[in-house]
Amino acid sequence: MIILGLDPGTARLGYGVIRKDGPRLAHVEHGVLETPAGMAQAARLFELSTMLEELMALHKPDHVGIEKLFFAKNVTTAMSVSEARGIILLAAQSRNLVISEHAPSQVKQAVSGYGNAGKKQVQEMICRLLKLDEIPQPDDAADALAVAYCAAVTLPIR
Repeated sequence: MIILGLDPGTARLGYGVIRKDGPRLAHVEHGVLETPAGMAQAARLFELSTMLEELMALHKPDHVGIEKLFFAKNVTTAMSVSEARGIILLAAQSRNLVISEHAPSQVKQAVSGYGNAGKKQVQEMICRLLKLDEIPQPDDAADALAVAYCAAVTLPIR
């Protein structure tokens, strides 16, 4: 089973792909989908949609895990992240993929065993859990791998 974890954003959308074979998990790929600064929001969303479709066509995920938006100090940022989440949900649903949404505390709990773990602790643990040589960069990609890991460990073993 291929699981695609996504950390939503419009300037930078993090992604992490892992393979689940029974209880075994393996890193496949991680990175970010980026849109240029100054681009109109509608154009950014269209660009993200196109890149996300290409990513899904390449990896053919069975499951998509998405980080939930839990709180935002900046309403404008929250709105753009919500719009990016909409693009993700539409892309996954159009492929009839299983979709799971995970709160940041749930992701932290799954990866580190502590729902209030710091970003650095989660990054170090995801590196260990997926047997990576170094912490995934940038942070958005590491976060997306953590979401994919959370989705994987909360699924029934198949």
